[in-house]
Amino acid sequence: MKAKYIILRFARKPFRFAIDKARRYFLYAGGISILLAKTVFLSLAPPYRRRQTLDQMNRIGVASFPIVFLISLFTGMVLALQSAYQMQKMSAEMYIASLVALSVTRELGPVLTALIVAGRCGAAITAELGTMKVTEQVEALETLSANPVQYLVVPRFLALVFMLPLLTIYADFFGIVGGYLIGVGKLNITHSMYIKMTFEPMAVKDVVIGLVKSGVFAGIICLISCWEGLEAEGGAEGVGKATTQSVVRSFILIIVADCFITALFYFIR
Repeated sequence: MKAKYIILRFARKPFRFAIDKARRYFLYAGGISILLAKTVFLSLAPPYRRRQTLDQMNRIGVASFPIVFLISLFTGMVLALQSAYQMQKMSAEMYIASLVALSVTRELGPVLTALIVAGRCGAAITAELGTMKVTEQVEALETLSANPVQYLVVPRFLALVFMLPLLTIYADFFGIVGGYLIGVGKLNITHSMYIKMTFEPMAVKDVVIGLVKSGVFAGIICLISCWEGLEAEGGAEGVGKATTQSVVRSFILIIVADCFITALFYFIR
C-alpha cells in the first residue's frame, strides 16, 4: 500500500509541473494583453508626452542607424555572393538582383532590424524600467498620481511603432545597395540590368508586408521589454534576469510572428 502511494505521488509530479507551467504562461499572456490594452488606450488619451516620445525616438531610432546600416549592407553583399555560386552554374547571374531585393524586403529587412532593436534597445528598456522598479521609483510615480504605463510605456511604444518601420525601409535600401555592389562590381552585371531586375519583380505588397511585420515586431519588443522591467524584483540579480528573459522572449516571438504573418499574406487567400 505504501509503495502504491509513493508511485502515485511521483506519477503526479509531471502532471502538476505541466499544469503549473501552463498556468504561468496563461498569466504571462494575460498580463501582456492587459498591458497592450492600457498602452493603446493611454496613447490616445491626454496628456501627450511629446518630449519623452521624441527623446525615445532619438534613442531607439536615430542611434540605431549605424548598426542597421552595417548589418543590412553586409547582409545584402553576403546574400549576393552566396547566391552567385548556384546562379553562375545556370548562367542566371542577372536573377541575383531579384533574389536579393525580394529576400531583403520580405524577410531579412524587417526581421534583422527587429532583432537588432530588440537586442540593443529592448534590453536597455528592460534594464532601465527594472532598475526603477527595484529602487521603488515606479511606486513613487504612483504616489505622485502619475500612471506608470502612460509615463514610462507609452512614449517607448510610440517611438518603436514609428521608428522601427523607418529603420526597416533604411535596411531594405542598404541591403539592396549591398547586393548591387557585389552584382555590378564583382559579378559583372550591368548597372541597367541590375536595376531592372531589382524593381521589375518587386511589388508594392512586398514592401508593405515588410512594414506591417515591423509594426508588429515593434509592439512585441515594447510590450515584452516593458513588462519584464516592470515585473523585475530581487535587486541587481533580478534586473539582469529580467533583461535576459526580455531579449530571449522577444527574439522567439519575433520569429514566430514572422512565420504567422508570412503564412497569412503569402499562403492563405
